[in-house]
Amino acid sequence: MDINNLVVMANRIGDFFESMPNQQEAKTNIANHIRKFWEPRMRQALISNLDHPLSEALHSLVRAAISENKQNLLPK
Repeated sequence: MDINNLVVMANRIGDFFESMPNQQEAKTNIANHIRKFWEPRMRQALISNLDHPLSEALHSLVRAAISENKQNLLPK
């Protein structure tokens, strides 16, 4: 998986939900969107590469959503 592409896609999701007044709800919605619409390999790659230098460009709201909901995002 291309981490650059995953970061760009995740940031678009973050940009969309950023305008929500309730940041906790926004993080929950981001995690739910990624869980529902990203295939397991994509989710695993994003989670596995959180410490990769390229993922530093990850939207802070997306990073928080992934960190707080990691267990729900991991493939079963």
